[in-house]
Amino acid sequence: MASKVYFADMRTNHRENLPQKLTRLMKTAGMGEIDFDKKFVAIKMHFGEPGNLAFLRPNWAKAVADFVKERGGKPFLTDCNTLYVGGRKNALDHLDSAYLNGFFPLSTGCQVIIADGLKGSDEAYVPVEGGEYVKEAKIGRAIMDADVFISLSHVKGHEQAGFGGALKNIGMGCGSRAGKMEQHNAGKPSVKQKKCVGCGVCTKICAHDAISITDRKASIDHNKCVGCGRCIALCSQDAIVVGWDESTVVLNRKIAEYTKAVVDGRPCFHIALVIDVSPNCDCHSENDAAIIPNVGMFASFDPVALDMACVDAVNAQTPIPGTAACECGCHEHHDEQDHFLHMHPDTCWMSALEHGEKLGIGTREYELIKI
Repeated sequence: MASKVYFADMRTNHRENLPQKLTRLMKTAGMGEIDFDKKFVAIKMHFGEPGNLAFLRPNWAKAVADFVKERGGKPFLTDCNTLYVGGRKNALDHLDSAYLNGFFPLSTGCQVIIADGLKGSDEAYVPVEGGEYVKEAKIGRAIMDADVFISLSHVKGHEQAGFGGALKNIGMGCGSRAGKMEQHNAGKPSVKQKKCVGCGVCTKICAHDAISITDRKASIDHNKCVGCGRCIALCSQDAIVVGWDESTVVLNRKIAEYTKAVVDGRPCFHIALVIDVSPNCDCHSENDAAIIPNVGMFASFDPVALDMACVDAVNAQTPIPGTAACECGCHEHHDEQDHFLHMHPDTCWMSALEHGEKLGIGTREYELIKI
């Protein structure tokens, strides 16, 4: 049975600005039917890597937070730390990056909480019912402590997943650093010897006695290592790394399984904005030109249907001349127009949606309702 996905374009007039239009979209789509009264409400979004300007502005987050507060809820904006080295690998750097990009209480109307804690190791272990690849997801604890979950996603391309929308924002974004490692990697971490200073912190955190120090350099015994990723979170020198060796199909299926862990058993709602659609993730410290004109805002109780509607909306657009989509020949494939696949031909974004449908978190069939 098709799920309802609500859509509003970017047209405005003197009677209604864009944040007000988003509020009307949320009301029409039924978000107000959720019982927010005295509930902690996690609003999961991406605060943008410093240097990137394609991320969603704080104004959008404020519209969602205000909607929740008007109904008695206690919202907070949240994300988890990154696995890679950058401006968001620990909570202090992550908060600095969020503030730099405009996310603080005066601009958004609510607090910012990094869900997996200072070093990315504050996680909840959540069973994945029906999971084929993940039996117990590692999710940022603050996200699982919330009573209600809202995803606010920026639609864009992604160099590994192919497409970044609701499932990517939830599944990968809500994973702790160890959870992100589990999704990206089929193996176990290793040590870059040149970076290691032999401090021994990793040996103390390892519960399986898999790490040893020899000649002031750490090494990991993969026969003992279980791949929990805690050593990655605690290494101050970024000497412990993960191999990015998981296939794109399995990566996307794991994203779907992590999404199921986050959304199961509590009220959820999902919003996605198809604006500033850059070729790559907002995790980049830069953003290339948007590949298509801005389309609008989408909302649904079904994250799979929402993603499908957003992909269809992007692929219905003619690429903007001079952008990455034109350079890869997207404009030449009208009979099989898939901008994300043509930009990242080694990816398989559909596998996340197919697997999400199989897991029961949604359906790819949708009814688009324009307001």
